[in-house]
Amino acid sequence: MMERYSTKPVRSWDDVHVRYPESRWRLLKNLRNEALSIISALRKWDVEAYVHGSVARGDVDPSSDVDVVIKEVASSHKIELALKHGGFKIFSRKIAQATPRHAPKAHICLDLREKMVVTFPLASFRTMELDFYKFGGILSYEGLMEEVRVPGCTKRLMLIQPVEDGHVEFSVVGREVEASKVLNVGLEIVLERERVLLRRDRVGRTGVFISRVLEEEETFEKALKSLAESNPMFRRFYDKREG
Repeated sequence: MMERYSTKPVRSWDDVHVRYPESRWRLLKNLRNEALSIISALRKWDVEAYVHGSVARGDVDPSSDVDVVIKEVASSHKIELALKHGGFKIFSRKIAQATPRHAPKAHICLDLREKMVVTFPLASFRTMELDFYKFGGILSYEGLMEEVRVPGCTKRLMLIQPVEDGHVEFSVVGREVEASKVLNVGLEIVLERERVLLRRDRVGRTGVFISRVLEEEETFEKALKSLAESNPMFRRFYDKREG
């Protein structure tokens, strides 16, 4: 059985070469096939999507999720139709907003355990929010087809650099500038993720500004309007979006 990997942040200056057993390569292939089926369904409706996280990097384990992200604002109705026509069942939908400064995001869960999730913005992402996905590793449909693996950082703050037989990893703590260059992201997002993940390790996961599960027949647009009516801080965002 494959080892279950810890999410506790690591502080180490050493580079570690991790070689993958055959079981890990098989798991990666299976998870990537799931990601490809979701992304292909969206592409048929002209929606460009990407896989994010360990499936993009390659360092998967049995707890890995298939996280698909759409970087541009798109019609939620179109996305839901694309998934349904692709043979997927939608188990739940929700709106989440980390802080009032962040764009609210829609999450569509395609299984009961929320292991396959499609995420898209309900307002345009800022550069730093897009860098969040590059920080964790993000891969296009073409990259999946070509079996590319990309560098990215884990919740343990380990930077994963793919090599032929696995990956080389090092802790970004104390090597933030190097990490930003490897990942081609701003130093700001590296420092921000380091701050958030180290704090989470100390005090546990904190709540988000908005977390709203949609009713079965409720649309994302209707839910946004409802949030604006009940939350003055969210209303400012909503009024700006509608204007």
